[in-house]
Amino acid sequence: MQNRLAFPIVVLSIVMAGIFGVQWYSSQNRTHYLTIATGAKGGQYYAFAQALAKVVSRHQPHIQIQVLETEGSQQNEKLLTEKKVQLALLQSDTPISPSIEVVGFLFPEMFHLIVTEKSEIKNVSDLKGKRIALMPKGSGSYRLFWRLSEHYGLKDSDFEAISLPPEQAYKALSEGKVDALFRVIAVGTSGVSQLLQNNSTKLIPIDQAAALQLSLPVLEESQIPKGTYNGAIPIPPEDLPVVAVRSVLATSKSVDEKLIYKITKTLYEARNELVEYNTQAAMIRQPDPSMKIGWSFHRGAKSYYDRDRPNFLVEYTDIIGLLFSIGVFLASGIWQLRTSLKNKEKNRCDFYSLEIVQLIEQIETSDDLEQLALIRRQLFTVFGKVVSDFDKDRISFESLQSFRFPWEVALNTLRHREKMLINERNSAERYKSSIQGRGPRKISQKSGVRSERYCKTYPSECHLNNDTDLKNVLFYYGVSAFWRSPKVKIALTSSE
Repeated sequence: MQNRLAFPIVVLSIVMAGIFGVQWYSSQNRTHYLTIATGAKGGQYYAFAQALAKVVSRHQPHIQIQVLETEGSQQNEKLLTEKKVQLALLQSDTPISPSIEVVGFLFPEMFHLIVTEKSEIKNVSDLKGKRIALMPKGSGSYRLFWRLSEHYGLKDSDFEAISLPPEQAYKALSEGKVDALFRVIAVGTSGVSQLLQNNSTKLIPIDQAAALQLSLPVLEESQIPKGTYNGAIPIPPEDLPVVAVRSVLATSKSVDEKLIYKITKTLYEARNELVEYNTQAAMIRQPDPSMKIGWSFHRGAKSYYDRDRPNFLVEYTDIIGLLFSIGVFLASGIWQLRTSLKNKEKNRCDFYSLEIVQLIEQIETSDDLEQLALIRRQLFTVFGKVVSDFDKDRISFESLQSFRFPWEVALNTLRHREKMLINERNSAERYKSSIQGRGPRKISQKSGVRSERYCKTYPSECHLNNDTDLKNVLFYYGVSAFWRSPKVKIALTSSE
């Protein structure tokens, strides 16, 4: 029977192993197609995305990135939130949904305000009454211009804003159809460079970065270096203060961690190849902790950034050692304090127990019911103190439990002593009544203490003299020996 089962089990095991092996191989070699949302063709985002797609495909053959032309950051964010794309290029000031996370920070994008010489515009405030060419409405440049004009106190009615694609905007400025052009873009781009070679245009400084950061913290204070767009005749003629934002490569939380890890690795380790296709890649740096963008990193990207970081124990050895020492010191102090409190609780409970022992001694030697009543009050007074101390945490539950035993012994002893004295008193009264009225009586048959036959045999033990006073009898025998005397027992237990 076992031989019959062995062969099917072996075959089934081989088949299952083969299935799992094929699935693993398929998952490792499956090509993943991702789409990245960029910007207008001819724009910086579109050009960078094309370079990234080529380099990633070269280093990660199983990852293919398709470049999608869009209107800009605002549309990119929407597409990424709706999961219609897996990657997107955004400006750092773009409002994002919680599902969007960072892969890496790319190059800075400068505020470029380009004007014609004849417009006589020297600063942002001079835009009043002018015609301004802006980028398409879905772009980050379009949105940031209105934040900038608002800061300088300009209203929509103060100028004429015309939204155009980048190439048409450049042409409109060159032909004098507009007085100014505003675009947020990385430095050194060919379109801006060609536009500035014309002596009829120039760059305007934007030097209130710190003030602008109050309303938009993601902005950075930056400058366009002297001669950026022309070295022979420097354009700009000197370092030009401007405001900048950071371009961001973003993704969705739902994108596979391994894919994002590989893309992040390529972004930084193959940066030189990226520079060959797009010079802006030279400005890519790994995240700086001082960056206050307010975005979280995708777990795949974070795994790459933390690859060389020592593990937690190694990195924080000194701090852990210090905390451990402090912990040992505090634990020792707490233990000492606890021991001290326990000793105080025990000493307090021992004091009450000693009081109970003293009361027990008084109970055993007392012959007076009134004195026993006083001892009873003292006994319950001590009990009340113990309960009060327990309620105020002056003694522990264990101490309360240990106190119960001597207190219950004392209470039982008191009850027994009271019962004994009451019986003595009642017996004495019966005896007094018998010697005053009827004389000596025979022992009660019900008592079972002495039989009538015993009294006949020992008559002297069954009667007392009539002239013997009860007080003298009690004094003679003593309280402690009262119940040990056969004579008194027989006399006091006789029936009426």
